[in-house]
Formats: sequence, structure tokens, C-alpha cells
Amino acid sequence: MYLVVFRSRKRADIDQLAYAAQAEAMETLAGRQEGFLSFKSYTADDGETVAVSEWMDEASARAWGRVADHAAAQADGRTRWYCEYTLFGSENPRIHRFP
Repeated sequence: MYLVVFRSRKRADIDQLAYAAQAEAMETLAGRQEGFLSFKSYTADDGETVAVSEWMDEASARAWGRVADHAAAQADGRTRWYCEYTLFGSENPRIHRFP
């Protein structure tokens, strides 16, 4: 498994409806990619968002990064949506489960 964690803060002046539409489109498109396992997103009280996606392997996650529509959305992220972000990638993360 390959885990991608995307931490971000949105700009204060963004078009929330346009952002939400693009985010929904990207989630749908990601779900159709080979190697996609899951996606979840959480927003903290201070406005930081953490998005977690799981992939079969690093190659699948990197291939997603090269999908043209996703690359365009990434560019929008840098120019329109985010004031900051950090991306973490981890192959074979240590996993503990209960029960």
C-alpha cells in the first residue's frame, strides 16, 4: 500500500463553490484510476484540511499525479485555492488496527 497525505490551507478569498466542484470531480476521477483504494478528507477547527488517499503502490499514486485533469487541478491549487500545502507519501506505512 502507498499512502498520500495532503495537508493544506485555503486562501480566504476563494470561490468555495468552484473549489468544491473541482474537488468533487477530482475525487470521482481518482476513484476510477488503477490502484486507487480510498480517499477521505477532514477539516480542523483552525481551517487546515487533511486529505488521505490510499493506493495499491507508489506507481499508482504517481500515475494519478500525471493525469491531465489532475495536473490542471494541481496548478489551480497553487494559483487559485491554497495559501500553503504539504504532501507526504509513504510506502508500506506501519499499520496497527483494533480490533
